[in-house]
Amino acid sequence: MQRTARDVGRKALTEIVRQRNLHGVSALWAAIRSSAGELSSGGRGFSSLGDVRRSPEGVFINYAHGKSTGLPSTKWKDRLSTTFSMEVPKLAHLATRTKHSAALALDDDKGYDSSSGMDEFVEVGHMLADAARIVVMKYFRSNFQIIDKEDLSPVTIADRETEAAMWSIISRCFPDHAIFGEEGGLAMPEGGSDYVWVLDPIDGTKSFITGKPVFGTLISLLYKDTPVLGIIDQPVLGERWVGVQGQATTLNGRRIKTRSSTSLLKDAYLYTTSPHMFAGETEDAFVRVRNEVKIPLYGCDCYAYGLLSSGHVDVIVEHGLKPYDYLALVPVVEGAGGTITNWNGESLKWFPHIGEHSIGVLAAGSRSLHKAALSRLIGEQC
Repeated sequence: MQRTARDVGRKALTEIVRQRNLHGVSALWAAIRSSAGELSSGGRGFSSLGDVRRSPEGVFINYAHGKSTGLPSTKWKDRLSTTFSMEVPKLAHLATRTKHSAALALDDDKGYDSSSGMDEFVEVGHMLADAARIVVMKYFRSNFQIIDKEDLSPVTIADRETEAAMWSIISRCFPDHAIFGEEGGLAMPEGGSDYVWVLDPIDGTKSFITGKPVFGTLISLLYKDTPVLGIIDQPVLGERWVGVQGQATTLNGRRIKTRSSTSLLKDAYLYTTSPHMFAGETEDAFVRVRNEVKIPLYGCDCYAYGLLSSGHVDVIVEHGLKPYDYLALVPVVEGAGGTITNWNGESLKWFPHIGEHSIGVLAAGSRSLHKAALSRLIGEQC
């Protein structure tokens, strides 16, 4: 059963990549169209996306409830391009995007399915990020409904439609993979799966709804509970960090590194999304680190981890993060030379059977700085 599903998915992916290489983003619309009807009519029950079509005049999205909106052709190319150069990036082979490393074939020695190579997963990761950009940019700084979830965190139609678009592509390319989304929950194939795609359509919804361009789309792929692929995509600024286990992290295809020269907390620039993430003992722990650093800064959500990976920030301390908030960050930070763990110093994994409980996350540009920050979190003297 799994082999049949994998063969179907690989055939779909081959055709999508072929069409995309020939016709730019056309293949994305074919993939979204194939599943959008199911999503809007109850497949997952959270999307109003009905149909997406492209013409010389632009991209037009027709919704199940009858409303139609469009992006002029001069805009949708801008919004898909990682460089805003009016040229949609090609997704041919991983080796052409990251020349510093060969395409990683996941071999039997690592326990991966060698017939699926990592290049296929990266291809799909880029497709997901491209599709997310279309929806996110359609709503950014526009009027839309804001809904408060049970935990009082906001969610928008942009969150839900972005996740639906990504969900449809994964379902088509890898029908035997599990998917876990912030809005849609967990969908596990019958018999389970070693592969789980974890999606956060808009990490930093509060920034998004207030027009601040430091939110991001987070995409990760787990293999046996460990993140092996992570993407941070900032659509407004056209920046995309890609991390692959065992490879160097890239920003828009160029290799990056953390600022490993900062080894002391007194010289460090620290980020956290908000001081309100902490309360009680966790607030005390954060304050111990904050009081040691050179400059504390606030308000970047996942974008801060991209800045750390690029060598602009030294330490990030956060609490209350769910799996979809942190799993994509792991390959990105580690592939740039940084260290990222929970507050116990343990590697970040996720086991679907335990659900989406919250944890504290600590990231640093070097092992020595991570060790120093961790010691302050747990109350040790430097």
